[in-house]
Amino acid sequence: MSAAAVQPPPTATPNGSTSTAVSAGGVPAAGDRKPRSPLLARLTSLTSIATVTAAGIVVVGILAIVGGSYAKQVVHDQLVPQKIFFPAAGSPALLPGVKQYAGQQLVNGSQAKADANNFINVHLSEVAGGQTYAQVSTAALAAPKNAKLAEEKATLFQGETLRGLLLGAWGWAMVGTIATIAGILLILLGVILFVLP
Repeated sequence: MSAAAVQPPPTATPNGSTSTAVSAGGVPAAGDRKPRSPLLARLTSLTSIATVTAAGIVVVGILAIVGGSYAKQVVHDQLVPQKIFFPAAGSPALLPGVKQYAGQQLVNGSQAKADANNFINVHLSEVAGGQTYAQVSTAALAAPKNAKLAEEKATLFQGETLRGLLLGAWGWAMVGTIATIAGILLILLGVILFVLP
């Protein structure tokens, strides 16, 4: 019997059919080899990978929304007890940069930023001719008996500290907002991947 007449036994293909195709050396072609296990083939198929990926993206999106909501809630819960109110409408103390919040209590990041930059910072710029706390503090150290410098130093310290705290609250509120938006987008992406064939 010649070598050309020898045929390998039929092998199962991934779709369940059998094949006896051989390569030039008489060995079954690579595409016709039986996978290690049907379960492994199913788990590594593109459909399974896409489904798992989609589910993971949706879970991450949900966690991002929960985290974003939590961050904004913490900012709110920290600001409310401080009982900071914007000047009433028509008040001479109401500056142009905070008119949209006239008479309101400061309870969120947007209000905190407006108060820090458009109210407190404006008043701080009127103390000590627009100098910063660091500049006035240096001058006060050089002239420790100067009562005016000491008073300006204390005012700037308090004002800039409050301004920094409010901007920190705004920053965390922004993190919360960005996380929430990212979470929504991730959920949408996960749903799209899930429904794709």
